[in-house]
Amino acid sequence: MHEAHNLMPDKLRSQVPALYATEKLPDPTVWAKYFTPDSSWTWYVTEFDSEDNLFFGFVVGLENELGYFSLVELEEARGPMGLRIERDLSFTPQPLSHVQALHQERRSHACET
Repeated sequence: MHEAHNLMPDKLRSQVPALYATEKLPDPTVWAKYFTPDSSWTWYVTEFDSEDNLFFGFVVGLENELGYFSLVELEEARGPMGLRIERDLSFTPQPLSHVQALHQERRSHACET
Protein backbone atom coordinates (compact mmCIF):
# COMPACT_ATOMS: atom_id res chain seq x y z
CA MET A 1 0.00 0.00 0.00
CA HIS A 2 1.29 3.43 -0.91
CA GLU A 3 1.86 5.62 2.16
CA ALA A 4 -0.71 8.16 0.97
CA HIS A 5 -3.38 5.43 0.96
CA ASN A 6 -2.73 4.62 4.63
CA LEU A 7 -5.22 7.19 5.81
CA MET A 8 -4.74 6.72 9.54
CA PRO A 9 -1.23 5.49 10.40
CA ASP A 10 -0.42 4.77 14.04
CA LYS A 11 1.51 8.02 14.57
CA LEU A 12 -1.41 10.12 13.33
CA ARG A 13 -3.87 8.00 15.34
CA SER A 14 -1.92 8.86 18.50
CA GLN A 15 -1.91 12.61 17.73
CA VAL A 16 -5.54 13.30 16.81
CA PRO A 17 -7.75 14.14 19.80
CA ALA A 18 -10.78 11.99 20.60
CA LEU A 19 -14.23 13.04 19.43
CA TYR A 20 -15.59 16.01 21.40
CA ALA A 21 -12.19 16.69 23.02
CA THR A 22 -11.80 20.01 21.19
CA GLU A 23 -15.42 21.09 20.82
CA LYS A 24 -15.02 23.96 23.29
CA LEU A 25 -11.80 25.26 21.69
CA PRO A 26 -12.30 28.38 19.58
CA ASP A 27 -9.84 27.25 16.90
CA PRO A 28 -8.94 23.53 17.06
CA THR A 29 -6.00 22.06 15.19
CA VAL A 30 -6.48 20.29 11.87
CA TRP A 31 -4.26 17.21 11.97
CA ALA A 32 -4.69 15.64 8.55
CA LYS A 33 -5.95 16.38 5.06
CA TYR A 34 -7.53 13.80 2.76
CA PHE A 35 -8.45 14.48 -0.86
CA THR A 36 -9.67 12.89 -4.06
CA PRO A 37 -7.02 13.33 -6.76
CA ASP A 38 -9.68 13.17 -9.48
CA SER A 39 -12.31 15.39 -7.85
CA SER A 40 -12.63 18.52 -5.71
CA TRP A 41 -13.60 16.89 -2.40
CA THR A 42 -11.32 17.40 0.62
CA TRP A 43 -11.64 16.31 4.26
CA TYR A 44 -9.73 17.89 7.17
CA VAL A 45 -9.49 16.01 10.47
CA THR A 46 -9.79 17.68 13.88
CA GLU A 47 -10.97 14.69 15.98
CA PHE A 48 -11.14 10.91 15.67
CA ASP A 49 -12.91 8.04 17.46
CA SER A 50 -10.75 4.94 16.97
CA GLU A 51 -13.49 2.57 18.20
CA ASP A 52 -16.03 3.65 15.59
CA ASN A 53 -13.48 4.89 13.02
CA LEU A 54 -15.33 8.19 12.92
CA PHE A 55 -13.82 11.61 12.23
CA PHE A 56 -15.00 15.11 12.90
CA GLY A 57 -13.65 17.93 10.82
CA PHE A 58 -14.07 20.33 7.94
CA VAL A 59 -15.42 18.93 4.67
CA VAL A 60 -15.04 20.73 1.35
CA GLY A 61 -17.39 19.31 -1.25
CA LEU A 62 -20.63 20.67 -2.61
CA GLU A 63 -20.55 22.98 0.42
CA ASN A 64 -17.89 23.83 3.00
CA GLU A 65 -19.07 22.51 6.36
CA LEU A 66 -18.07 20.98 9.67
CA GLY A 67 -19.27 17.42 10.15
CA TYR A 68 -18.63 13.75 10.76
CA PHE A 69 -17.15 11.33 8.24
CA SER A 70 -16.14 7.70 8.33
CA LEU A 71 -12.65 6.26 7.89
CA VAL A 72 -14.14 3.10 6.38
CA GLU A 73 -16.10 5.13 3.83
CA LEU A 74 -13.02 7.16 2.90
CA GLU A 75 -11.01 3.95 2.42
CA GLU A 76 -13.71 2.41 0.23
CA ALA A 77 -14.62 5.49 -1.82
CA ARG A 78 -13.36 6.05 -5.35
CA GLY A 79 -13.43 9.25 -7.35
CA PRO A 80 -14.95 9.62 -10.83
CA MET A 81 -11.85 8.11 -12.46
CA GLY A 82 -11.65 5.27 -9.93
CA LEU A 83 -8.84 6.82 -7.87
CA ARG A 84 -8.66 6.27 -4.12
CA ILE A 85 -8.77 9.01 -1.52
CA GLU A 86 -5.28 9.97 -0.37
CA ARG A 87 -3.74 11.52 2.71
CA ASP A 88 -1.79 14.67 1.86
CA LEU A 89 1.71 13.70 3.02
CA SER A 90 2.92 17.31 2.89
CA PHE A 91 0.11 18.69 5.06
CA THR A 92 1.24 20.41 8.25
CA PRO A 93 -1.11 20.61 11.26
CA GLN A 94 -2.60 24.07 11.50
CA PRO A 95 -5.52 25.95 13.03
CA LEU A 96 -8.94 25.24 11.56
CA SER A 97 -9.42 28.96 10.89
CA HIS A 98 -6.48 28.89 8.44
CA VAL A 99 -7.99 26.01 6.47
CA GLN A 100 -11.43 27.64 6.41
CA ALA A 101 -9.95 30.97 5.26
CA LEU A 102 -8.05 29.24 2.45
CA HIS A 103 -11.22 27.63 1.12
CA GLN A 104 -13.28 30.79 1.56
CA GLU A 105 -10.67 32.65 -0.52
CA ARG A 106 -10.74 29.94 -3.23
CA ARG A 107 -14.54 30.01 -3.32
CA SER A 108 -14.50 33.82 -3.64
CA HIS A 109 -12.04 33.65 -6.56
CA ALA A 110 -14.12 30.97 -8.28
CA CYS A 111 -17.22 33.18 -8.05
CA GLU A 112 -15.34 36.12 -9.61
CA THR A 113 -14.49 34.25 -12.82
